[in-house]
Amino acid sequence: MSPKTETEHYYTEKQTSAFRPQKVRMRGLGTEFSMYTAGGVFSPKKLDNGTRLLVKNAILEKGWKVLDFGCGYGVVGVTLKKRNSSLDVVMSDVNSRAVKLSRMNAELHNVKVLVIHSDIFKDKELSAMKFDTILLNPPQTAGKDVCHRMIEDSADHLNKGGLLQLVARHQKGGKGLSQKMEDVFGNVRETAKGSGFRVYVSEKE
Repeated sequence: MSPKTETEHYYTEKQTSAFRPQKVRMRGLGTEFSMYTAGGVFSPKKLDNGTRLLVKNAILEKGWKVLDFGCGYGVVGVTLKKRNSSLDVVMSDVNSRAVKLSRMNAELHNVKVLVIHSDIFKDKELSAMKFDTILLNPPQTAGKDVCHRMIEDSADHLNKGGLLQLVARHQKGGKGLSQKMEDVFGNVRETAKGSGFRVYVSEKE
């Protein structure tokens, strides 16, 4: 294994491992469904508990513009669009493989979403957008600085009254992330918890 491969993570922009997509049955959202996954993306073998908690408890209103921020292979954005076709769903990720899989999964489930390859909000098209809510399962293994920048930049891309909804393990970094949300937005509340995870919500005032 080369040194490059050893240091490769799901938040790496370009994956060097072979791209071998496969369909995986996802369980825990009230119904079973398949998604394309592959090595080199987050939680490729099963739906992780944080994502499950976020999807189940997402606060959404009809017609909202939604960003699935750091979308991975697209579970959040695709699932929410399937449930509520009125949502205007945008999905973004720094990982080019995740972006490809998200597009495959949108096509698999016949939902119309916009998937953008972007390092946080660096993409020109994404940087010009504002959202009613941003949903985030932050890449904590990428480090605190990355996660904090995602929170800070989210504030600049929310409409007034818009919500940042973030899920994390409370005792493994989540507590600090919720404090960062309080610092940036001036407010934060917990809306759900389970399996060690909590969903934190801040509103742009």
